[in-house]
Amino acid sequence: MISKRTQEMTSFIVMDVLEKACEMECQGRHIIHLEVGEPDFNAPECVKDAACQALADGFTHYTHSLGLLELREAICEYYDATYRVKVEPDQILVSSGTSPVMFMVFSALLEPGDEVIISDPHYACYPNFIQFVQGVPVRVPVYEEDGFQYLPEAIGEKITDRTRAIFINSPSNPTGNLLSADRMKKIAEFSPCIVSDEIYHGLVYEGKEHSILEFTDNAFVLNGFSKLYAMTGLRLGYVIAPKAYMRALQKIHQNFFISANSMVQKAGIAALKYAGEDVARMKRIYDERRKFMIKRLREIGLGITVEPTGAFYVFANARHISMDSYQLAFDILEKACVGVTPGIDFGKNGEGYLRFSYANSLENIAEGMHRLDTYLKSRSQ
Repeated sequence: MISKRTQEMTSFIVMDVLEKACEMECQGRHIIHLEVGEPDFNAPECVKDAACQALADGFTHYTHSLGLLELREAICEYYDATYRVKVEPDQILVSSGTSPVMFMVFSALLEPGDEVIISDPHYACYPNFIQFVQGVPVRVPVYEEDGFQYLPEAIGEKITDRTRAIFINSPSNPTGNLLSADRMKKIAEFSPCIVSDEIYHGLVYEGKEHSILEFTDNAFVLNGFSKLYAMTGLRLGYVIAPKAYMRALQKIHQNFFISANSMVQKAGIAALKYAGEDVARMKRIYDERRKFMIKRLREIGLGITVEPTGAFYVFANARHISMDSYQLAFDILEKACVGVTPGIDFGKNGEGYLRFSYANSLENIAEGMHRLDTYLKSRSQ
């Protein structure tokens, strides 16, 4: 019999869209993929070279369960140089992406019934991580008219004696917005610890992102190499945690994951040390795509009150078209051959929105916008 917690787990709808799109491609149909948040760039040459060299050198065995010391030291240097915060290597655990890290953090933090405050909309998988370890996600709605800003006063109203953490994500998936330094400082003043998903840091086109560690030590930082360095398939992420939790996290990692991939950790070191020019190039291209997509979506008639300035997403209001974003997204896929993500994937407050990813070529984005425009005009006739 399948366990209750697994039966209650929701699907990751963007993957349902992607998998349906792949089936259509197998039938010979040409799909424009604007649904998945995956860079279309290849990993930088220095990353690939480091991985290949590690394999050639026979670096194919277990590493320390916390990760290579050289990599953890490089992460410390990165946070010092980028945010002027001091982190020590024994505060860092390296794993195979941020998803295992998230599982470990909530496993270490939560007893059954403990609460974690999250925004709504939010990254689709957050509630499932929390609920899988018998925690309770407590949702705080954020609204387009406020720029999808997480309001400290709204968070404060949700805090109870069971609140163990406040989850923040800036730049945000799905909205692409940033939390201001002032808001982050106020959120950091609450007594529960902060879990900060910083995976889109570095992909900011206006303004500046801030690490939660600039404002408090009572925090868990989730970060990795997938988005900024186009290393999604290499699966490398890490957590920066208070020292009091490190042994607990390490034991979970030892038992369930052992260690991160050894040769990929060498690639991560190369990314931090040598990929700066590659990152700058990718960022310039993302920004060009961002501006183009926002302009075209507005011309098509979708609502964007506040322009997203980070990550690689536009969260567009389609409520005047349909309040069933799931049905709308699959109808767009079937009739226009464009993959988009329904807003309901990101929570109840995301219903009626569509998320578009500009992690695709400008040529493909332009074609996708043309197809979408044609679809919407035919729908209104």
